[in-house]
Amino acid sequence: MTQPRFLRAARTSAAGLAVGALLLTGCAATVNKPAGTDAAANASAFLTIPREDMGTFVQNFNPFAPTVNPMVQQSIYESLLIFNPAKGDTVPWLATEWKAADDGKSITFTLRDGVKWSDGQPFVAEDVAYTFELQKKIKGGYDYLDTVAAEGTNKVTFNFNKPWSPALHDVGQLTILPKHIWSALADPEKDANAKPVGTGPYTEVDSFQAQSFVLKKNPNYWQPEKQKIAGIKMLAFAGNDGANLAAANGDVDWAPQYIPNIEKTFVSKDKEHRHYWFPATGAMINWQLNTTKAPFNDVDVRKALSMAVDREQVTKIGMSGYAEPADCTGLSGNYETWKNNEVKENCTWTKLDVQKANELLDKAGYPKGADGKRTLKDGKPFQFKISVGATSSDWLSVANVIAQNLAEVGVTAKVESPDWAAVVAGYETGDFDSGIVWSANDPSPYKYFNTSMGTATVKPVGTKTFDNYHRFGDTKADALLADFAAEAEESKQKDIANKLQEQYDDVAPLVPLFSGPEWGAFDDTRFTGWPTEGNPYATLSVRAPTTVLVLTTLEPRK
Repeated sequence: MTQPRFLRAARTSAAGLAVGALLLTGCAATVNKPAGTDAAANASAFLTIPREDMGTFVQNFNPFAPTVNPMVQQSIYESLLIFNPAKGDTVPWLATEWKAADDGKSITFTLRDGVKWSDGQPFVAEDVAYTFELQKKIKGGYDYLDTVAAEGTNKVTFNFNKPWSPALHDVGQLTILPKHIWSALADPEKDANAKPVGTGPYTEVDSFQAQSFVLKKNPNYWQPEKQKIAGIKMLAFAGNDGANLAAANGDVDWAPQYIPNIEKTFVSKDKEHRHYWFPATGAMINWQLNTTKAPFNDVDVRKALSMAVDREQVTKIGMSGYAEPADCTGLSGNYETWKNNEVKENCTWTKLDVQKANELLDKAGYPKGADGKRTLKDGKPFQFKISVGATSSDWLSVANVIAQNLAEVGVTAKVESPDWAAVVAGYETGDFDSGIVWSANDPSPYKYFNTSMGTATVKPVGTKTFDNYHRFGDTKADALLADFAAEAEESKQKDIANKLQEQYDDVAPLVPLFSGPEWGAFDDTRFTGWPTEGNPYATLSVRAPTTVLVLTTLEPRK
């Protein structure tokens, strides 16, 4: 699937999902087939994009809401900077420059001159300071952040309670809200924000229906010369199948979801105009085991279950061969230059080894009965659920492969597939057995390791968390994470990251499955200027911060 970014969005501006019935069984979205060769029609056309995991839309553009619509963080609100994993560079956006203090305990951003909100009011430093005040009040996080001080109208200083090198991209990529609007709301957390005011290129809600909505140009955008497309039209689909049918039929311009056998089902229908690019810069996709429950609190069990998984089969069947199997470093393709080669080359528990898996489970005290099935220490069957959202056909296939693999070692797993909202609610409160989950994917691997095994991210069952769903913490990792955060020099950070990978390899906090590709396919019949492998100015993920780079580069075909 295209990753539903609950984890990332909740850490920053709290996005969620709403899900419904498949297009094929009743979705009523109305789409217009691209005009193509008509330059005038292209100039007035809306860039049409499917959202494959939302069966219906609700007119709610609040970034703190549990259910929020697409484009809130990509087109309506903007951040101080944008990190592009495809190119490995950081693009100044609402800020033009920044400077970290020598002691690592503060960063000062200089804001861009001439930026206005879509209602014509000026964008100022107080907007930034207020956004972080509101974020911490509603969603928490940013524990290292002491104060955010506006200095005049165009400078903001973030002061930390300790040296914190990962802060640049952590604070720099939070989307900023207008203080003059949000401070006047009676309940900012619950307000629908139906007519949003933002700094982004497309902010104006022109029409809104349950199956589609349109965003038109921000009349006060700070880069008017880059608003070359007339607007954006989002279509609601409750699954990959419906969205893929729309892509195959030529009803959308941008298809940022998992498409099986894409050469045959999509590209072959118009090889001149249809293309795709799946850079291996996505997050690591993990099989998370709820470590608050026995036997998942036993490292030998976690490693045994991991060795029972055939990752070649997982990636070939579940991901159509688009993904690369994980290794013991836990790191995705986004961090190739950070990987500890010794750990990577000497992996054991991320490689298929049914014999060793059986031996570890026997040793851990989970014997097989006469029927070949294992029991827990209390005599009950060794069985559990793997939870995956019903709309994600690819991840459901992954879960089913895992369930079949586990049967080979006498463990019974049942794939459970309610809607994503219910699945994630269970993840957040700790009310689940196991599930297929995305992960942090920042410029450095600090946040990945922090949310994988940092004790500060562990919340009790029943208390919501947006990071460490599996609720695992390790004190040795804590010490290394503290060293990493205090170190500003990348070469020294990499030395610490090597040790973090060694610890990850030792304790197996998660079961890494594969490095998630950044899905992206497009039809350039109506619009040109798409990012490609040869021109990686952004990824083609419509959920990524780089989406705004695409929106401000595309232009109608003439």
